[in-house]
Amino acid sequence: MKPYQTIPIQDCGEPLISIPLEQFSVEKPHPYQKLGACYGQKSPHYLRSRVVEKLIEAQTNLQEQYPGCKIHIFDAYRPVAVQQFMVDYTFTSLLQKKGLSLEKLSPHQQENLWQQVYQIWAIPSDNLATPPPHSTGAAVDITLVDDYGQLFDMGGHIDELSERSQPNYYGDSTDSKAKSYHQRREILNQIMTQAGFLRHPGEWWHFSLGDQMWAWQSQKVMAYYGRVING
Repeated sequence: MKPYQTIPIQDCGEPLISIPLEQFSVEKPHPYQKLGACYGQKSPHYLRSRVVEKLIEAQTNLQEQYPGCKIHIFDAYRPVAVQQFMVDYTFTSLLQKKGLSLEKLSPHQQENLWQQVYQIWAIPSDNLATPPPHSTGAAVDITLVDDYGQLFDMGGHIDELSERSQPNYYGDSTDSKAKSYHQRREILNQIMTQAGFLRHPGEWWHFSLGDQMWAWQSQKVMAYYGRVING
């Protein structure tokens, strides 16, 4: 169990609503649906209503400070079944990348691979007390695009299994290119925190508002978004 999962949840009952995608830049096709993940009757472009409101506020903040730029939405709501799909997909991809066979793995090797997977993927828990953040409709994975619709180079990719995913990976670098990566990550963090979001301690692209991780980071006694039931 991770520290933030000890925070109790009292779900406020706020509905999932569709993100007004026309106001943002959007990853198309959706990265997980492209791989075969099934969202059922819901969409990955949903969030709780207040979270959508705050995401629009963050977009407004961005465009006031950096005209022409937009938030680029990579992923938002994610049912537990999709979380499981992506965890399994990532584990299988690691096996293939390393040229390993599951049948020939030692328990130690298998444990080491799972630890790598869970560096960026929350455990797909069905326990309502420990929901994966994205299953609450309160977490969103994003980056930025410029006024030509081109993605900013953040010095690493979303969902990348490497140290480069750490938000401050480039923070102490004296290299000009690395410093620009850090500056862009800080712009993203700034416009989101101004709207009330908090960034995942280990992922430069992941922001949430109202879930357990957000409550833990902001020292709240309770989270007000839990797992979306039937999601």
